[in-house]
Amino acid sequence: METPLVINDFLARAEVAYADRVAVVDEADQPAASLGELTWAEFAERSRGHAAWLDYLGVPVGARVAIVSQNAARMLLSFYGVCGSGRVLVPINFRLVEEEIAYIVEHSGAEVLLVDPELVDHVAGIDHPRVVVLGADDDLVYGLGRTPEPWDADEDATATINYTSGTTARPKGVQLTHRNLWVNAVTFSLHLGVSDRDVYLHTLPLFHVNGWGMPFGVTGMGGTHIVLRKVDGAEILRRIDEHGVTLLCGAPAVISMILEAARDWDGPVPGRDRVRVVVAGAPPPTTVIEAVEVELGWEFIQIYGLTETSPVLTVNRGRAEYDEVTPTERARLLSRAGAPSLGTSLVLSADGEVLARSSTVLASYWDNHAATEEALEGGWFHTGDGGTISADGYLTITDRKKDVIITGGENVSSIEVEDVLLHHPAIREVAVIGIPDEQWGELVTALVVTDGTDVGADEITAFAREHLAGYKIPRRVIFREELARTATGKLQKAKLREPFWSGSDRQVH
Repeated sequence: METPLVINDFLARAEVAYADRVAVVDEADQPAASLGELTWAEFAERSRGHAAWLDYLGVPVGARVAIVSQNAARMLLSFYGVCGSGRVLVPINFRLVEEEIAYIVEHSGAEVLLVDPELVDHVAGIDHPRVVVLGADDDLVYGLGRTPEPWDADEDATATINYTSGTTARPKGVQLTHRNLWVNAVTFSLHLGVSDRDVYLHTLPLFHVNGWGMPFGVTGMGGTHIVLRKVDGAEILRRIDEHGVTLLCGAPAVISMILEAARDWDGPVPGRDRVRVVVAGAPPPTTVIEAVEVELGWEFIQIYGLTETSPVLTVNRGRAEYDEVTPTERARLLSRAGAPSLGTSLVLSADGEVLARSSTVLASYWDNHAATEEALEGGWFHTGDGGTISADGYLTITDRKKDVIITGGENVSSIEVEDVLLHHPAIREVAVIGIPDEQWGELVTALVVTDGTDVGADEITAFAREHLAGYKIPRRVIFREELARTATGKLQKAKLREPFWSGSDRQVH
């Protein structure tokens, strides 16, 4: 007998096994009324009400529902009310500027746009017939006691479309199926040892590859979700202390915030010998990894993956063989991307690109057949990252073949930023590269050739701010007389990057 692997499975189990347990503790400080504490029975009922509301609107199975929101219990509900009823959720990065959000809403063909009340002004210029402000009418949007139309569950149906910056000026919509998300959540949770004793703190934005699958894995095991809307090192420590948090995920920049706050913390740092912290986006320096385990007393776990892989491809977690080594050596071992996750195969192409096969690899790019064929050429997913695989099977990422910068855990398309800057009347040529930075991983940096006009770095960054999300704006602007190019006129990005990465054994940080 075969049954489809769908998102509903996780919530169905939580409702049966843990009905009266606290499922979610919503953020108290927010513009909408907080939903407070919800049990799994209450959470499941509101999710069904959400699906029934979409029935009432006439939104068909397979239609897209976009959401722009800070972390919130209502966003968690949408994963089940939307995806769980056969519709497709499109979680949008709330840090994007209005024109970027408008493009995603239009490109995905979203029939409904859900917006956090704090972000209403942020999307005010988007012309859409169904803009719904979260929290404005909960009785209707998450009405209790209503039964949605049954969905003929299909594990190959698209569950979410997650837009990612890549090698083009426009983001691509990654179609992830129910099977993709199910397998990712289950295998990731297995590697992390998720159980009903876990209390998960949402330091990671839910729009970010669906919170890496934690909204599903923690739910299926009956754990508790603690919602955090805005990242702050001291506030993270306070929530860990207050709620007995055991697990959290984040980019290296978040870890730096926590370490800084911990050094000013009055008393023992919360969570010692209890918290597991999962990091991805870029490998932090070994000194940071060692500080997490020695100063905080937390277990450090690193993963590697992409939006296109749901995201987990590798996991690097401390093992018995590491128990007797020094903290410094353990940190070095944990700085690698990791060994393939269960069900994942990795190989290197002839030119050193990391190729992957897994049930977590995307179905396709939304409305972009050419990009899909290129990414899945030869039956392998082409990650765009260069790497090495050691004798013990562990992957280390050494280079990035795609024209992408990863800063603070966010992907930035160099081409997109260049395209914007070239609209400035004084800029004749520009190359955007990532340079190493201990806190952010990489800094977005613009190498600029002007037409001779007296223009300063502040003016250029101000111009970029009008058109780009904050994390995409160049943190450094360096003026050059010329930029290295090939004989055919192509920018030599590797040559432009080399002085900044000289002496490093990797070309990523």
